[in-house]
Amino acid sequence: MSIDLNGLSAKELDSLIAQAKKRRTTLAKRKPIADVRRKLTQLARAEGYTVAELFGGAAPASSNAEKGAPAKAAGRKSTKGYKLGKVAPKYRNPQNPADTWAGRGQQPKWMSTQIAAGRKLEDFLIK
Repeated sequence: MSIDLNGLSAKELDSLIAQAKKRRTTLAKRKPIADVRRKLTQLARAEGYTVAELFGGAAPASSNAEKGAPAKAAGRKSTKGYKLGKVAPKYRNPQNPADTWAGRGQQPKWMSTQIAAGRKLEDFLIK
């Protein structure tokens, strides 16, 4: 953010300084985000929930919300550069149940080889 201070009057500069001081005071009163995130996670866990269940996504690993990305088509934000967190697997390898895939990123080799052999993606859904 860049403000051209040379074009502001003394009254506008005083107003800007007052706003900046008010914002600094507000930020100084806030607890560190890591402490708040830890408390929320502990409270959710104590009640038998995960943060993902409560808020529809995993708690971010860092404060990416402030970085923000411009909105993309259909009102969705880009997830580029964001850690999305873990999600439950949607697909399982019937030949080796330990192999699972959440549906994010590139398909695993076990799935792509079986799909190339004629199987369908729906065949691997976890019920």
